Amino acid sequence: MAADAPDTPDDSRTIQWRRDASTSRAVWLLWSLGVGTFFAAISIVVFWRLYDLAGQAGSGVQSIVVAFVVALFVTVLAVLLSNNAESQLERIARLLSITPPSGTALERATDAALGTIVMTLVIGSLMVAGRIVSQQGLLGDVGAGPFTGAAALLIPLALVAVALASFLRSAGALDLDDGALYLVDPDQKVDLSTIETVSRRRIADATVVTLGYAQPDGRYVPGPRRLVVPPDVAREIERAVDARP
Repeated sequence: MAADAPDTPDDSRTIQWRRDASTSRAVWLLWSLGVGTFFAAISIVVFWRLYDLAGQAGSGVQSIVVAFVVALFVTVLAVLLSNNAESQLERIARLLSITPPSGTALERATDAALGTIVMTLVIGSLMVAGRIVSQQGLLGDVGAGPFTGAAALLIPLALVAVALASFLRSAGALDLDDGALYLVDPDQKVDLSTIETVSRRRIADATVVTLGYAQPDGRYVPGPRRLVVPPDVAREIERAVDARP
C-alpha cells in the first residue's frame, strides 16, 4: 500500500495529496473492519437462520449447510489472497451474469470482503466461546454474557470506525501561486487570504489542521474548519498563511 505522502508535480509551487483507503493504512483498516463488521453480522444471522431451518430437516442437511458455508468462506479467501484476484472476480461475475466492479470500486469491494472474513472470525469466535462457557458453567451465573456483550459492542464500534475513516479521508492540492487550497470530494476552493490562523496536531502518519477564518463585517466565511493531511502539507499550509503580508 502506497504511503499518503504529498505529490509535487512539475510545477513545484503546487502540492497535491490524497488520503484514502488506497494510500493510508489507517483509513484502509478502519474502513475495511468497520464495513466488514456490518456484513459479518448480517452473514452470521443468515447462517444461523439457515442452520436452524436445516435442523428441521435433519442433521445431515445441517452438515451440508455447514460444508457449503465453509467452502464458500475458503473460496472467497483464496480469491482475495491470490495474485490475480481481479481476473478471477471478473470470471466469477461473468458466470453470474453481473457487471464486475473495476478500479476503485473493485478495491473497495475486495477490502470489504476481507474485512467481512476477519470480523466473521472474530464475532464467530466470541459466540462459540460464549456457548462453550455457558454449557460448561465456567463463569457461573455470568454465563455467556461477556462474550455476547463484546460481540454486540462491535456494531457501534464499527459505526465509529467508518465515521473516523471518513474523517481521515482527504484529497486536494495546495496551489502557492494562486494562494488557494483546492479540495476534492466535495470540490471546494479555499482562498488562503480568508484564513487567519492555522494550528496543527500530529497524529501518527497524519496531521489534523485547524483553520481559523477571518469574518469581515461579521460575515461567515464558508470552508472546512479541520483537515487531515500529510505532515508536509500541513507545514506548507501554515507557512503559506504565516508568510502573507
